[in-house]
Amino acid sequence: MASDIIGVIGASRADDELLRLAEELGQEIASRGVAIVCGGMTGVMEAVCKGARAKGGLTIGIIPSDDKNDANQYVQVPIVTGMGVGRNVILVKTADVLIAVGGEYGTLSEIAHALNIGKTVVALRSWNLERAAEKSIPNLIDAKSPKEAVDLALDALH
Repeated sequence: MASDIIGVIGASRADDELLRLAEELGQEIASRGVAIVCGGMTGVMEAVCKGARAKGGLTIGIIPSDDKNDANQYVQVPIVTGMGVGRNVILVKTADVLIAVGGEYGTLSEIAHALNIGKTVVALRSWNLERAAEKSIPNLIDAKSPKEAVDLALDALH
Protein backbone atom coordinates (compact mmCIF):
# COMPACT_ATOMS: atom_id res chain seq x y z
CA MET A 1 0.00 0.00 0.00
CA ALA A 2 1.25 3.49 -0.84
CA SER A 3 2.11 5.80 2.03
CA ASP A 4 0.03 8.84 2.92
CA ILE A 5 0.42 12.04 0.91
CA ILE A 6 -0.66 15.43 2.18
CA GLY A 7 -1.40 18.02 -0.48
CA VAL A 8 -0.40 21.55 0.43
CA ILE A 9 -2.07 24.32 -1.55
CA GLY A 10 -1.57 28.07 -1.38
CA ALA A 11 -0.62 31.20 -3.26
CA SER A 12 2.46 31.59 -5.41
CA ARG A 13 2.81 35.07 -3.89
CA ALA A 14 2.44 35.15 -0.12
CA ASP A 15 3.45 37.44 2.73
CA ASP A 16 6.29 36.62 5.11
CA GLU A 17 3.95 35.26 7.80
CA LEU A 18 2.29 32.78 5.41
CA LEU A 19 5.69 31.70 4.12
CA ARG A 20 6.87 31.10 7.69
CA LEU A 21 3.73 29.06 8.44
CA ALA A 22 4.18 27.05 5.23
CA GLU A 23 7.82 26.27 6.00
CA GLU A 24 6.89 25.18 9.53
CA LEU A 25 4.08 23.09 8.05
CA GLY A 26 6.54 21.33 5.73
CA GLN A 27 8.78 20.51 8.68
CA GLU A 28 5.83 19.17 10.67
CA ILE A 29 4.59 16.99 7.79
CA ALA A 30 8.06 15.57 7.09
CA SER A 31 8.68 14.87 10.78
CA ARG A 32 5.59 12.62 10.70
CA GLY A 33 7.01 10.64 7.76
CA VAL A 34 4.37 11.84 5.31
CA ALA A 35 5.08 12.93 1.73
CA ILE A 36 3.98 16.31 0.35
CA VAL A 37 2.43 17.03 -3.02
CA CYS A 38 2.00 20.64 -4.10
CA GLY A 39 1.97 22.79 -7.20
CA GLY A 40 5.77 22.84 -7.15
CA MET A 41 6.22 26.51 -7.90
CA THR A 42 6.93 29.60 -5.72
CA GLY A 43 5.41 31.12 -2.58
CA VAL A 44 3.63 28.72 -0.23
CA MET A 45 4.61 25.78 -2.45
CA GLU A 46 8.31 26.58 -2.24
CA ALA A 47 8.20 27.31 1.49
CA VAL A 48 6.46 24.03 2.35
CA CYS A 49 8.94 22.08 0.22
CA LYS A 50 11.87 23.90 1.85
CA GLY A 51 10.58 22.99 5.30
CA ALA A 52 10.00 19.38 4.35
CA ARG A 53 13.42 18.96 2.80
CA ALA A 54 15.04 20.41 5.95
CA LYS A 55 13.55 17.45 7.84
CA GLY A 56 14.30 14.84 5.15
CA GLY A 57 10.78 14.72 3.74
CA LEU A 58 9.65 13.75 0.24
CA THR A 59 8.38 16.58 -1.97
CA ILE A 60 6.36 16.11 -5.15
CA GLY A 61 5.47 19.02 -7.42
CA ILE A 62 2.68 18.95 -10.00
CA ILE A 63 4.13 21.47 -12.45
CA PRO A 64 1.75 23.51 -14.65
CA SER A 65 4.29 24.01 -17.46
CA ASP A 66 6.10 21.76 -19.92
CA ASP A 67 9.48 22.03 -18.20
CA LYS A 68 10.47 20.22 -15.01
CA ASN A 69 13.13 22.88 -14.44
CA ASP A 70 10.31 25.33 -13.63
CA ALA A 71 9.83 23.53 -10.30
CA ASN A 72 11.20 25.20 -7.20
CA GLN A 73 14.60 24.01 -5.99
CA TYR A 74 13.11 21.93 -3.14
CA VAL A 75 10.90 19.69 -5.31
CA GLN A 76 12.40 16.22 -5.53
CA VAL A 77 9.83 14.68 -7.88
CA PRO A 78 8.53 17.11 -10.52
CA ILE A 79 5.52 15.88 -12.46
CA VAL A 80 5.23 17.90 -15.65
CA THR A 81 1.70 18.42 -16.94
CA GLY A 82 1.74 21.29 -19.44
CA MET A 83 -1.84 21.86 -18.25
CA GLY A 84 -1.63 25.26 -16.53
CA VAL A 85 -4.27 25.51 -13.80
CA GLY A 86 -5.77 22.24 -15.05
CA ARG A 87 -3.02 20.58 -13.01
CA ASN A 88 -4.98 21.53 -9.88
CA VAL A 89 -7.24 18.51 -10.37
CA ILE A 90 -4.23 16.16 -10.59
CA LEU A 91 -2.79 17.62 -7.40
CA VAL A 92 -6.08 17.19 -5.53
CA LYS A 93 -6.59 13.63 -6.76
CA THR A 94 -3.01 12.69 -5.81
CA ALA A 95 -3.34 13.95 -2.23
CA ASP A 96 -5.08 11.89 0.44
CA VAL A 97 -5.97 15.05 2.37
CA LEU A 98 -5.17 18.72 1.76
CA ILE A 99 -3.97 21.67 3.80
CA ALA A 100 -4.62 25.14 2.39
CA VAL A 101 -2.28 27.93 3.51
CA GLY A 102 -3.62 31.34 2.58
CA GLY A 103 -4.30 31.33 -1.12
CA GLU A 104 -5.95 33.07 -4.01
CA TYR A 105 -8.46 31.81 -6.57
CA GLY A 106 -6.30 28.89 -7.68
CA THR A 107 -6.31 27.67 -4.08
CA LEU A 108 -10.06 28.19 -3.92
CA SER A 109 -10.48 26.01 -7.02
CA GLU A 110 -8.36 23.27 -5.42
CA ILE A 111 -10.46 23.44 -2.25
CA ALA A 112 -13.62 23.11 -4.35
CA HIS A 113 -12.26 20.14 -6.32
CA ALA A 114 -11.22 18.40 -3.09
CA LEU A 115 -14.56 18.94 -1.36
CA ASN A 116 -16.41 17.87 -4.50
CA ILE A 117 -14.74 14.46 -4.42
CA GLY A 118 -15.11 14.04 -0.66
CA LYS A 119 -11.58 14.85 0.51
CA THR A 120 -10.90 16.75 3.70
CA VAL A 121 -9.32 20.19 3.49
CA VAL A 122 -7.71 21.78 6.53
CA ALA A 123 -7.54 25.57 6.24
CA LEU A 124 -4.63 27.43 7.82
CA ARG A 125 -5.31 31.16 7.40
CA SER A 126 -7.10 30.29 4.19
CA TRP A 127 -10.57 30.73 2.72
CA ASN A 128 -13.45 31.06 5.19
CA LEU A 129 -16.29 29.39 3.30
CA GLU A 130 -19.89 28.60 4.07
CA ARG A 131 -22.99 27.61 2.16
CA ALA A 132 -25.83 30.10 2.23
CA ALA A 133 -28.34 27.64 3.68
CA GLU A 134 -26.11 25.47 5.87
CA LYS A 135 -23.44 27.86 7.18
CA SER A 136 -20.83 25.10 7.39
CA ILE A 137 -19.16 22.85 4.89
CA PRO A 138 -18.44 19.23 5.79
CA ASN A 139 -14.79 18.23 5.36
CA LEU A 140 -13.52 21.83 5.60
CA ILE A 141 -11.76 22.32 8.93
CA ASP A 142 -9.98 25.39 10.32
CA ALA A 143 -6.61 25.06 12.04
CA LYS A 144 -4.78 27.63 14.15
CA SER A 145 -1.21 26.33 13.70
CA PRO A 146 0.86 24.11 11.42
CA LYS A 147 0.97 21.38 14.09
CA GLU A 148 -2.81 21.45 14.52
CA ALA A 149 -3.24 21.41 10.73
CA VAL A 150 -1.16 18.23 10.41
CA ASP A 151 -2.92 16.62 13.41
CA LEU A 152 -6.32 17.32 11.83
CA ALA A 153 -5.19 16.14 8.39
CA LEU A 154 -3.82 12.86 9.74
CA ASP A 155 -6.92 12.35 11.91
CA ALA A 156 -9.03 12.67 8.77
CA LEU A 157 -7.06 9.82 7.18
CA HIS A 158 -7.33 7.36 10.05
